Amino acid sequence: MSSPTGPAGLPVRMPRPRQPGRHRRPEPLAAPEGAPALVLAVPGEPSAAARGLAEELVSIARSELPGLEAAVGFLDGDDAEYASLTGVLRRASVLRADRYELARAAGREVAEPRGPAAVVVPLLVGPDAALTDRIRRAVADSGVPAELADVLGPHPLLAEALHVRLSEAGLARADRARLFTVATAADGIVLATTGGTEAVQAAGITGMLLAARLAVPVMAAALDEEGSVAAVAGQLRESGSVQLAVAPYLVGPELAAGLLDAAAEAAGCPAAGPLGAYPAIGRLALSRYMTLLGISPRQQQEAPAR
Repeated sequence: MSSPTGPAGLPVRMPRPRQPGRHRRPEPLAAPEGAPALVLAVPGEPSAAARGLAEELVSIARSELPGLEAAVGFLDGDDAEYASLTGVLRRASVLRADRYELARAAGREVAEPRGPAAVVVPLLVGPDAALTDRIRRAVADSGVPAELADVLGPHPLLAEALHVRLSEAGLARADRARLFTVATAADGIVLATTGGTEAVQAAGITGMLLAARLAVPVMAAALDEEGSVAAVAGQLRESGSVQLAVAPYLVGPELAAGLLDAAAEAAGCPAAGPLGAYPAIGRLALSRYMTLLGISPRQQQEAPAR
């Protein structure tokens, strides 16, 4: 039996028949054709480590949404070694236009691109007015139609990521349900963040989720405010905590060198590492992108048969 062919006699990939019934598998979620690119806006000083981290998060987002166009843009990029956010947005716009023209040249019936060429997702877990304003200005300077998504937190997945980083540093049990104990487990956590008062308040929401996971008190402090971490550590000690730990509520690139070590030393307690390329960070970045565009996994699924 012959198979359908397309241009130049090439076989056409035909969709597999849908499995009938209420228990059929949903169609896999994929990025809609012509969807804007996801651009991860990375604050802080560009470095190979920051680029590697951001690219790993972008890879996670792509694996969750096949067909997604995604890129990394540095807020302080130079467009030589490190791509600037403005430059990445301009390239995303050109790429979308080029693909439209190629599709037309191939004889495909495609709609002319409309709406944003990109969705910019800040690589920030909490609010930071200064950095967000700079990202917004970079988007405006690009001259590209783009939307700016919300920061990644607060979210229960961030509490999970904090728990994992504390356990990796030997400062918390990996699983609160296990019967063994960790000798160095902290009985009080200073959740350190940057971005001012609003950021500390937002961190407190995730801090409550972390406290529920660890069954220890958690208090948020401003890492970029001198003496704040030490003062909060003092409050925890006054309330009965003995073994404290600092948990940075930060992805990593936005953290100035030496700031965490200095604050932990002043507070007299060890610190876990930043959240880094924890898989949930990539999934949250994708979630912000999809939420802004109104893309839902349910849109890709047929309603159950009645």
